[in-house]
Amino acid sequence: MYAVIMAGGVGTRFWPRSRHLRPKQLLSLSGSSSMIRLTIERLKPLLGPERILVVTRADQLSALRAELPEIPDSNILVEPTGKNTAPCIALAAAVLEARGGADEAMLVLPADHLIRREEDFRATVAACENLLAHHDHLITLGVTPHRPETGYGYIRRGSVATCVQGREFHTVERFLEKPDLPTARSLVQDGRHLWNSGMFAWRTSRIVEELRRHIPDLEPGLASLRQAYGTPDWGRTLNSAYQAFPKISIDYGVMERAEDVWVTEVDIGWSDVGSWASLAELRAQDAQGNVLPDDALAIDARDNFVDGRERVVVLLGVQDLIVVDTEDALLVCHRDRAQEVGSIPEQLRRRGRKNLT
Repeated sequence: MYAVIMAGGVGTRFWPRSRHLRPKQLLSLSGSSSMIRLTIERLKPLLGPERILVVTRADQLSALRAELPEIPDSNILVEPTGKNTAPCIALAAAVLEARGGADEAMLVLPADHLIRREEDFRATVAACENLLAHHDHLITLGVTPHRPETGYGYIRRGSVATCVQGREFHTVERFLEKPDLPTARSLVQDGRHLWNSGMFAWRTSRIVEELRRHIPDLEPGLASLRQAYGTPDWGRTLNSAYQAFPKISIDYGVMERAEDVWVTEVDIGWSDVGSWASLAELRAQDAQGNVLPDDALAIDARDNFVDGRERVVVLLGVQDLIVVDTEDALLVCHRDRAQEVGSIPEQLRRRGRKNLT
């Protein structure tokens, strides 16, 4: 099995801590290690670094190599430009095919998710690898929902298709986009729906076949990449292929259209850590529901989140705020609008403040 880690995002919803040269996956948001370091470490009992591929962007390459010195340079694939998850996965699949790994299982993971129960995660991966040795299916990991969540997509599972190492694999009846709150409540209550984690497993040859079938605009570029890999033409071919690639997610481009998709349910302490508000739920709170640095002070204040390291932050008589204080920028917003933080870097660029993005 190979693991492909998608590490090309910026994490704009974690501005001002996350910047294009120091994106979310390189930040220490849930402990002393960066998100991508945690991702690599949870894979190490299963895979050596030679079996881990990381897909990133050119402007993040230097920082990524410094963070992951054990990953061979040849296993760090650089996208000329970010075009969402389908081209990212297609690039990794083309490289693995060119290396002779068409029949190998491929595990696909985002670089910036949190998983607290790592042994359970590894047991799930081992079961997926065992299944793929005998069956040629598209597998997705569906997370047991613990609350009605409007920030995640959902998967409706069907009947049990098989059982491997004590783990059930169900057919997938449909994928659902992020719902409104009443719909999310009904999805959680019916017991058939799981959160879509964005983690997948399949054989390399199978995902290439599905990409070819459902996103035919990818195929000419994929064919040229397979042919050019390991030759002096690689850089030129990669740039040319990416110019023609559509910007599309693997969920919309393949998973929602493909047949023969299976899901296995996991309860592994998972979070996509998608915003400052979701991070606040993962950190310790005081008696008033505030999440504060050690030297912060909250007076008559409730349910606030503060991330500040350079100065002492004092809250007085406020509620439901997110405050992120960095050396050159300060964010103050209501917790309910945490998802909108992602639009701030683009607005700053329009004002000529690219240095803050």
